[in-house]
Amino acid sequence: MATQALTMDDLLAGDGVKQLVTGEVVTGRVLSVRKRDVLVDLGPQGVGYVPRREIGPAKTLAVGDEVTASVVDSELENGYSLLSLRKAAKDRGWEEIQAHFDAAEIVEITPYDANRGGLLVEYEGVRGFLPVSQLSAEHYPRVGSADKDEILARLNALVSRPMKVRILDCDRKTNKLIFSEKEAIKDGLAARFATLKVGDTVKGVVTGVVDFGAFVNVDGIEGLIHISEISWERVGNPNDYVKVGQSVEAKIISIDKDRLSLSVKQLTKDPWLDEVEKLEKGQKVEGTVTRITPFGAFVQISPAVEALVHISELGSGNDVDPEKVFTLNERKEFVILDIDREGRKISLSLGSKKKKTK
Repeated sequence: MATQALTMDDLLAGDGVKQLVTGEVVTGRVLSVRKRDVLVDLGPQGVGYVPRREIGPAKTLAVGDEVTASVVDSELENGYSLLSLRKAAKDRGWEEIQAHFDAAEIVEITPYDANRGGLLVEYEGVRGFLPVSQLSAEHYPRVGSADKDEILARLNALVSRPMKVRILDCDRKTNKLIFSEKEAIKDGLAARFATLKVGDTVKGVVTGVVDFGAFVNVDGIEGLIHISEISWERVGNPNDYVKVGQSVEAKIISIDKDRLSLSVKQLTKDPWLDEVEKLEKGQKVEGTVTRITPFGAFVQISPAVEALVHISELGSGNDVDPEKVFTLNERKEFVILDIDREGRKISLSLGSKKKKTK
């Protein structure tokens, strides 16, 4: 039950009443909650006045609630003491934060906002930050670095969602408080890593698609499917093969310190091996010119087999220009000069090219 508020006369008549000191932390009960302020009954020490800005965000008060406040000014002109709930919570919060940090404990936070650098957090009355680089594989916004709007959209999706983290750094003097989701899950990831080996088949969810491949979350572990490991076909754009949120099955081809290298194509037989069995040296084949380079042209001679016509097969001298010999996407007849099955290379010559004489 709330104590009766005393008048200034009662206070002045009292004996042994301890005077409030600026910076002191006091406890009282809410007398009234108004639009711009809250009054707090401090018993023999009078009435405290708390401006709205000193209550703190997400703090809902009702008459009779017990509150802890910090004394900002022990005596205003109206006889009240100026109090701050926010400062008291922050002071008390720093003590809790330091204890959690020293013990390397896992704590729960709820971000209240985001920017492109990470998530904004208020924990125990203290403002803090969770950088993008400290997010788990599940939450890291793996998109092209130039797509800043998409990064922010991914981070905004994490606002108001509880997250388990560890305190990465804290310094009360500089008001620095940094959180890490990675640190909170690293022990579990280490145990998970210990169960995996190269050659294992794993399932995961695509978390990001970039120019050089796709990132996959495998039970909290980040994996990368390089563009060269997406398909046996030549992949120009990974987005044509995988999408964010898609479930994929992949083979582990290497295990790094904190990431898996994965392959989707190695779960299927290499069609190149089957198709090259139908080919032999000296055979005439038709193909489509797919790329023209300064050193020759690449030709698609079957769905899975691409071969090279080297510039040396186009004529004598150093002034031969492949772009004058070939047109992109044209079909021509060629002769197979060599098949290197181990190196997965096939060399061609123009079908109409005359044999060199000794």
